Amino acid sequence: MAKGSTQESTQESTHDAGKAQRETRTAVLSLLTGALIWGLIWYPYRILRDAGIDGVVASSATYAVALLLGLAFFRRSLRAFSPSWPLFWLALAAGGCNLGYVLATLNGEVVRVLLLFYLAPLWTVLLSRLLLGERLNRFGAFVIALSLAGAATMLWPPHAGLPLPQDAGDWLGLGAGFSFALLNVLSRRAQDITIEIKSMAAFVGVLFFGGLLILCGIGQPKMPAAPSTWLLIALIGGVLVVANLVVQFGLARIAANRAIVIMLSEVGIAALSSWLLADEALGLREWVGGAMIVAASVFSARMESPERTP
Repeated sequence: MAKGSTQESTQESTHDAGKAQRETRTAVLSLLTGALIWGLIWYPYRILRDAGIDGVVASSATYAVALLLGLAFFRRSLRAFSPSWPLFWLALAAGGCNLGYVLATLNGEVVRVLLLFYLAPLWTVLLSRLLLGERLNRFGAFVIALSLAGAATMLWPPHAGLPLPQDAGDWLGLGAGFSFALLNVLSRRAQDITIEIKSMAAFVGVLFFGGLLILCGIGQPKMPAAPSTWLLIALIGGVLVVANLVVQFGLARIAANRAIVIMLSEVGIAALSSWLLADEALGLREWVGGAMIVAASVFSARMESPERTP
């Protein structure tokens, strides 16, 4: 009897381990899919901009479509919705991240914006320690120093002065990166909230910030007249639903620092797409600083200690 129980326990453990590995692989694939979408989505937003649709309005319109689609497809999952502070802060972080990313890529060079966006490991180090109680090993300080060195190299002007962001695209990229790190950590902390509700919160967050900017006079509330432009807005909205679902699925199952590294593939996708579609290129200083930031992101996967504070 004891022998049979032991065999059953071993089989259950093997099954659970295999299930966990499959779930981890699916989570990694989800983050890679999200990186592919976000590495390309800047281009349709530029098409909308060239059609006369302001970035704030375009973002608000596409996320409104995503919200409507979510209400239609997730109506059963939304029955479990319950207002909470974690969901509120997650919505604000997602809104700042998504809207900031779109506006940054419209106002700056795509790859430069993304490299500043992926200073996120620096913010993740601090936020995961503060909000998740994750203890960091010796790589933590190294990642912080390398991230800051990379940012300083990229932002240092040819003339004297502090290495500060040089334009709106830089500032928006930095802000979106901080918001992404916060979203990353909050999403992992709020594991009792379903990914459908998290995605809907993200859509509401973008609409909140977009509406606030429009009310403040930032953004021109001009809507498109051409049917093809409306079709593109609807298409982007559908893609956003998929992107947010897969990213939220991955963030909830992958450690915060490791998720940053996986999503870093977005930089390569954006670099290739911006070169092919927008004829953008960076100088040596930007590439050197960017290499430091990428290296910091890679090292951030080794920052976590096997022990966590309660």
